[in-house]
Amino acid sequence: MVYGGKPSTGCHLCRKRKIKCDEGRPGCRNCGIHGKPCPGYRPDGIFRNETYKVQQLIHGKAIVYSSSSSKQQPSNHDVSSGGKDLQVATLPAYQISDSTWEERALCYFFDQFTIVECNAVGGMGHLGFLPSLYADCRDQNHGNPASLSLRLAVDATALMALSNRVNVPGIVTQARYRFGLALRRLQEALDLPVEAAKDETFATLVILSLFEDISGDRHGLTSAHTVGFEALTRLRGESQLGHAAGLDMFKYAYVRMQIEFLLLKGKPSLDSDRLVERLDGADPLQSLMIIASKVRKLISEPTSASDSLQSAGITKLASWIDSCRRLDSELFQWTQTLSDIWLPLETRSHTGENVLTYREMIAAVIWAHYRVLRIFIHSVMADLFRTLVSLCDSPGIQHEASQHEADGLRLSLEMVSDSCRSVPFCFGEIDLFGNPMPPSEQGMSRVRAFYLYTMLWPLWFILSCGLATPEQTQMIRGVMARTGSEAGIKLATMLASYDGRDVMSSMPQLYSLERPVREVSVM
Repeated sequence: MVYGGKPSTGCHLCRKRKIKCDEGRPGCRNCGIHGKPCPGYRPDGIFRNETYKVQQLIHGKAIVYSSSSSKQQPSNHDVSSGGKDLQVATLPAYQISDSTWEERALCYFFDQFTIVECNAVGGMGHLGFLPSLYADCRDQNHGNPASLSLRLAVDATALMALSNRVNVPGIVTQARYRFGLALRRLQEALDLPVEAAKDETFATLVILSLFEDISGDRHGLTSAHTVGFEALTRLRGESQLGHAAGLDMFKYAYVRMQIEFLLLKGKPSLDSDRLVERLDGADPLQSLMIIASKVRKLISEPTSASDSLQSAGITKLASWIDSCRRLDSELFQWTQTLSDIWLPLETRSHTGENVLTYREMIAAVIWAHYRVLRIFIHSVMADLFRTLVSLCDSPGIQHEASQHEADGLRLSLEMVSDSCRSVPFCFGEIDLFGNPMPPSEQGMSRVRAFYLYTMLWPLWFILSCGLATPEQTQMIRGVMARTGSEAGIKLATMLASYDGRDVMSSMPQLYSLERPVREVSVM
């Protein structure tokens, strides 16, 4: 008898199924996803009989272990390399010998696109409720349209996400087939008021929006799901903020709607002020959402008042400038109220560069959106000042406008620089202390795909605002392209190819914003 080395510390079921176990207590997450009780863990001290193995090695004979499971493993030729940094990507954590590709896809999707609550930053996560909601819909065999649409949407998106990591014929076809079925069931749910208001229906829309971006199915930069988010958010009202899952989905939908309006010059039909006012101002993300709502409301005034800012008049322009200043001050105060756990850390990377790192990835994501808001506000103020100067031939106003333009440019360049300095950490190149981070055993970034996904739009804004240097632009395009290939998020590839033309202001309005809920069939 010999000591068998460091044994696997995963639960009994995960070890049997040959998948990575998070070793959660009292039960692991994989078991929860599959709706099965976790069988627990084995003792630390493990010895096994290696006598026969030693004898065979002495005689120079090869031992074949687990031949039955290896027959079902895809070969290296069936796996997408996902870029030059991925020489072999065998996805061992998702290769389960007694499972179907659908089950493997679910494990991959839930692992990469759902985030359990992180107590270090106040219990913040994303879609952490989804695995249990999906398991309930599946195991209880609910036949209502809302539950069916959620199951189909998750299956479709999971298969599409995995298809970008492995080259198995039929996965993409199955993903799109189930996507079509999910749309059909979603339409049935939207036609029934009770079904339309369910969490399962809103969750379906969230997952289908992920499908759109993973598969690269956007037509232009606008999303086909914004109108659906507005309609369902209006239908669900304040009740959606009263429980964790509803609040989680509202935050996701609200951020996407703000991106559509602020970055892509959309025209929202939803007045979300009443909902936003109920958010928790002590929570960093929700507090930033409250400020973003004020920015949206302010910007909507000059864009809806007239086609030309010059027709607004001097008094109105001055009032808008004062409002912008107050919002910019409010954004600055937001940074002063954060606890240390949320603050960026300035350090030197292994390459000698000054970089920013964060204690939690969610903090990095929120800071990225904060910087976009600061740049956006100063860009709007610059436009307002230029218009004011053209209307009022006053040396005092001209001096004030010139001073603001210089201060705004300095701050905006600082925001751009901080965004770029955060890239190595946000995309898994370095750790908290600036040390290099090797890819995981699966050849993937150490950062979950969903965090990479949430960084795309803030970085795209840095590309499109015209303030990034050629070196910064090249770096952003590079990490986006790598995210598109390695993480399989095709939206990243699309945004990386942005050509610098003014796509934002010329995007066509593809969908009417006045459609009733029962007619929302574009998702």
